[in-house]
Amino acid sequence: MNWIEALILGIIQGLTEFLPVSSSGHLELSKVILGIDAENSLIFTVMVHGATVLSTIYVFRKDIAQIISRFFKFKWNFEMRYVIKIFVSMIPVLIVGLFFKDVVEGFFTGNLLIVGSMLLITAVLLAFTYYAKAREKAISYSDSLIIGVAQALAVMPGISRSGATIATGLLLGNKRENVARFSFLMVLIPIIGANLKDLYEGSATVEDGIGILPLIIGFLAAFISGLLACKWMLRLVKRGKLVYFAIYCAIVGGTAIGFYYLA
Repeated sequence: MNWIEALILGIIQGLTEFLPVSSSGHLELSKVILGIDAENSLIFTVMVHGATVLSTIYVFRKDIAQIISRFFKFKWNFEMRYVIKIFVSMIPVLIVGLFFKDVVEGFFTGNLLIVGSMLLITAVLLAFTYYAKAREKAISYSDSLIIGVAQALAVMPGISRSGATIATGLLLGNKRENVARFSFLMVLIPIIGANLKDLYEGSATVEDGIGILPLIIGFLAAFISGLLACKWMLRLVKRGKLVYFAIYCAIVGGTAIGFYYLA
């Protein structure tokens, strides 16, 4: 992987991590188009995911600081309940990560049929949000678990994590701004944990054939584009503009499936 390819993939990761179009699906499609070995680029995937985590932390730095400071007062306040709900949402993806990791990694081979099919599922989920009606209620513990199931399903390349979790939260009747905030904060610990686990086990090393310069460029590109996309997505969710992304995912997914059968 050269620095230009790293720049392109970093920008794609940063934009699509927050926009509801599946970052994993677009990375897999981009690797196929650019001719990058999908099985030998795990270290790069870890780096760009880490960059988008940092961009999320930066955007929500005030919220995170407030939650942490009030959580450690160990009182049954809003922040304590909020953190518990985030941990509840992590249960499904934790189960997938512990018991089905090898199965999931088997899907990340640049298979256009799988990616295209999952993008179509994302399109359907986003299209349904057009009919969602918000109610004046906080995200409940049961909502947190259901949204967590959506996040676990989003380990498939082509199912958008932000799209699946936000769409699920909206269909459960939660307010748009609450769902968007919860969706972005709930992913921080799972991504950080998964990246640290890969690094600890040695499954992601620079020996994968990617130089230091492409890794740095990819990281910076993902971080900067992630900042822009995160702020943009927050505005889009509040305005209820997700149906346009449903159309986009349907077009890209259908195109990917078409190329699979024509190849």
